[in-house]
Amino acid sequence: MPPIHIHTPLLEHRLLSEAIGRKILLKMECLQPPGSFKIRGVGYLCQKAVERGVTHLISSSAGNAGYATAYAGRKLGVKVTVVAPESSSPRARELIQSEKAELIIHGQAWDDAHVRAQECLLDEKCAYVPPFDHPDLWTGHSSLVDELAEQCGKPDAVVLSVGGGGLLCGVLEGMERHGWKDVPVIAAETRGADSFAQSVAQGSLVHLDAITSIAQSLGAKTASQAALDWTFRHEVRPAVVSDKDAVKACLAFAEDRKVLVEPACGASLAAAYDNLRELQDAKTVVVIVCGGIGVTLNRMWAWKKEFGL
Repeated sequence: MPPIHIHTPLLEHRLLSEAIGRKILLKMECLQPPGSFKIRGVGYLCQKAVERGVTHLISSSAGNAGYATAYAGRKLGVKVTVVAPESSSPRARELIQSEKAELIIHGQAWDDAHVRAQECLLDEKCAYVPPFDHPDLWTGHSSLVDELAEQCGKPDAVVLSVGGGGLLCGVLEGMERHGWKDVPVIAAETRGADSFAQSVAQGSLVHLDAITSIAQSLGAKTASQAALDWTFRHEVRPAVVSDKDAVKACLAFAEDRKVLVEPACGASLAAAYDNLRELQDAKTVVVIVCGGIGVTLNRMWAWKKEFGL
C-alpha cells in the first residue's frame, strides 16, 4: 500500500541565506494535502491499523492530528469519528467534516473530548489515533528524513517545532537510521507553550498549568517522555521564542513564499529569520516548515495588529 503522505519539496531561501550567512533550506511540509506534517505519522499508523482489520478510526484532536486522521480515513475508505471540545474553532470543524468524518462536540476542553473518544472504542474493529505519543507516528514522521537524505544529504542542523514531541521523535529516529548522530536539532517553542524546554532544563517532565501562547498547536501541557529521553542520547537544543517573534516570522514567510502557516510553525521559522544563537556555527540548516490548519487571513491580520507588526 503506497503512503498517504506526499514527498514535499526542499527549497532554498536564497535571500534569507544571503542575509544571515547560512544556507537555509525549507522542508515544505505545509504542502501536505491536510496542511501539515501530521499526515506522515497519522497516515502510517492508520494504514497499519486498517491492515490488521480496523474499520473505524477515532481521534480526539480538533487540530492538525484530527484533520489528518479524517483525511487518512477517507483515503483508506474507513469510518472516522473525531471528538472535539466546544473550544474547537469553527474552521477546524468545517475542515474535519469536509473529509466526511463524523464530528462529535463534547466537553469544554481536550481532556473531556479524550474521555469521550475512548468511550467510542467499542471493539477490536475500532482504533484510537493519538496526536503525538505513539511509535507508529514517529516511524511515519521519520520518512521526512529519508527524503532529506535524497534531497540534500546531511545538513549541519535541523530546526523543528515541538508540541508534544511527535515530530521530534520521528526526525531523530530517521536521523539515527541515516547515521546523522552528530547533527543537532533545534527544538523551537513559543513562550507559554514551552513544556519541552522546561523539561530539558529540569531533566524530567514538566507539566504546565495552562497554555498561554497563541500557538495552540504547541499546546501540550506535558511533552512525551520519549521526546525527553532522546535528549540524553542526541544533541537537542531547545529554543524558546515569543509569540510576537513567531507571528513576525509567519508574516515574513507569507511575504517571501506566499504561504500561510500558523504560529506553531512560526516558532521554527523565527529561528532562521532571527538567526538565533542556537544555530551556532551551522552553515547548512534545514527548517521543517510543519504547516498547520490553525491559521486564516483574518487570524493572521488580527495577530499582526495585536503585536503591532
